[in-house]
Amino acid sequence: MANAHREQLIARHARLDASLTAELKRPLPDPTTLRRLKREKLKLKDEIGTSH
Repeated sequence: MANAHREQLIARHARLDASLTAELKRPLPDPTTLRRLKREKLKLKDEIGTSH
């Protein structure tokens, strides 16, 4: 079960990464959105690291 949870976290991290990349490609990226996405991505990275 822990492995399934970890896989969900990894998938969510990948979706956030894609969203972040898309936002950065916009002509005028929104700094608030970038900050939120980066914060969420970092939080998930920490969760993934502690869910071995």
